[in-house]
Amino acid sequence: MQVEIWSDVVCPWCAIGKRRFEAALAEFEHRDEVTVRWRSFELDPTAPQEREGTLVEHLAEKYGTAPDQAQTMIRQMSDTAAADGWEFDLEHARGGNTVDAHRLIHLGAEHGVQDAVKERLLRAYVAEREPIGDHATLTRLAVEAGLDEAEVRDVLAGDRFLSAVRADQRQAQAYGISGVPFFVVDAKYGVSGAQPADALLHVLETAWADAHPIQVLTPAGGAGETCADGSCAV
Repeated sequence: MQVEIWSDVVCPWCAIGKRRFEAALAEFEHRDEVTVRWRSFELDPTAPQEREGTLVEHLAEKYGTAPDQAQTMIRQMSDTAAADGWEFDLEHARGGNTVDAHRLIHLGAEHGVQDAVKERLLRAYVAEREPIGDHATLTRLAVEAGLDEAEVRDVLAGDRFLSAVRADQRQAQAYGISGVPFFVVDAKYGVSGAQPADALLHVLETAWADAHPIQVLTPAGGAGETCADGSCAV
């Protein structure tokens, strides 16, 4: 079974959704037969390499609220994240363009460490005040996640994996995805948002049952006797 997850590395709900999905997967009986693939989604493709100002200022401007209201939004988000094992520091988050981060996540997939790269970049943004669009920072984080430094530098110096990022984005549009995280199971079941772990587990179980229906075998002698409709023929 394949699970594709569209998300961005500057998305706090995506970080929370990752933890909830991991909790669901840990409870899933067939977890060893699940392949997870992270897909690219840029919340703001026009963002500069490093965004000026604080997240409080950005949220206040984006939603037309007062700074104290934006601060409350961040505090509530951090409280929610804490319940899922995260320690957010969003007040000091350093946003920016994420296309290069997504390209490195695709590089991670090529080397079997995609989840580690995704995790490292998410944590760097939501908890560690790292400038997520800075190439030197991205290089260090990617190496920490298990990638080769020379190859990371080569990717960031060119446009390798850019077509893969754009392909993910086109597929998101085809699915009608307008917000992240968004989970797609076996290209058939879609789940929007950081749903609770038990809800995500239910989707996994439903998709598995759909892909592996029970086959009723009738022996050569015909069907055996059964009880049905609330009674038994004797």
